[in-house]
Amino acid sequence: MYGNRNASGGGTRPAGGSTPTADGTARQHRRKITAPALQARKGGQPIAMVTAYDYTMARLMDRAGVDILLVGDSLGMVVQGRSSTIPVTLEEACYHTRAVARGAEYAHVVGDMPFMSFQVSATQAVQSAGKLVKDGMAESVKLEGGEDVAEHVSRIVRAGIPVMGHVGLTPQSVHALGGYRVQGKGQSAAERIVADAIALEQAGAYAIVLEAMPPDAAAEVTEAVSVPTIGIGAGAGCDGQVLVCYDMLGMTVGHNPKFAKHFAEVGDQIHTAVQDYVREVRDGSFPGPEHCYRTNESRSEKKKLAVV
Repeated sequence: MYGNRNASGGGTRPAGGSTPTADGTARQHRRKITAPALQARKGGQPIAMVTAYDYTMARLMDRAGVDILLVGDSLGMVVQGRSSTIPVTLEEACYHTRAVARGAEYAHVVGDMPFMSFQVSATQAVQSAGKLVKDGMAESVKLEGGEDVAEHVSRIVRAGIPVMGHVGLTPQSVHALGGYRVQGKGQSAAERIVADAIALEQAGAYAIVLEAMPPDAAAEVTEAVSVPTIGIGAGAGCDGQVLVCYDMLGMTVGHNPKFAKHFAEVGDQIHTAVQDYVREVRDGSFPGPEHCYRTNESRSEKKKLAVV
């Protein structure tokens, strides 16, 4: 999900501006980002979305200027250590979304709808989305699927909840797909994804995630819909990009997706820092005097003060 569209290509500028500071530099004024503001970014300034699962990470990402914080069901894999996203519950999604929402002053917070929290019926989908917004403090919800969930999306939107769609590789369908495989290969497969995206747009989705597909297929989808597309492993032709925060920071253990660029190697830094901590605890150099509170006065000193 990497975007590289020219900011002059249309849409509106994001809310906010800048004013000069005393030293002549520009200070940015940011406003809380909303679903309508994001929808208006179609063809304009690319949207930067990152996952987050806790308050501390959300606060750091928010201060860095991301547009959207996605509390993805990927938490099942990167936080809980599971082999897929399928076991994540709605209650767990609400818990993590609440934590992220507390740390998001400006970024728009999207709560991911877990497996079997919306597939049963449109009524169930509305109830689950409502719980993510009411109990989880989400500002919009994301759900996987195309034409098959269009009615669910429509019902959720009619209930007053913004919806982000998700087509292409849909991890909750990993068993049906036969693994985490690239989707949209070949013209007929690409056309199915386009049809899915159009169905979501017509149902009222304000943006659509495009995951793991050839860049030309993603570009075709992006051209076919009037709402922003946010890519992950879908090339530079989307209206925005999203990465898992741990992938982006180089904290992933094990397999690293092809599309996941490391913008830092924080994992290595953590490893080194913890090694240093363990060494200093064991050799007695930590804690030093500068890490200790003021020593209490001795009893003898107190007696001297009392006599005087």
